[in-house]
Amino acid sequence: MDAQDRVSAFVDEHGLEADLAYRVLDLESEVGEVAKEVTTSTDYGSAPDDAEVATDEVGDCLFALLALAEAADVDAGEALEVALAKYEDRIETSGGAGSGA
Repeated sequence: MDAQDRVSAFVDEHGLEADLAYRVLDLESEVGEVAKEVTTSTDYGSAPDDAEVATDEVGDCLFALLALAEAADVDAGEALEVALAKYEDRIETSGGAGSGA
């Protein structure tokens, strides 16, 4: 069972089904919590080497993202493969992975 299936089964088992819009908002909230941790641990960016992110916060983001993928009927593994191919193409074409490279 892959991670997306595990999240889907957990959601089903615990009655945590939600609409796609809610899943997007939940992901945004979880990523915001990671940003808050980094902001706080770096003294608002003045000490970037001190950045810290708790494992459970990353896990919350992954859960929210996989639940979003499930709600959107997107296979997360396939989506990752598409993204990796896109970045590989960008690197080969422009020398950088960013969309502005």
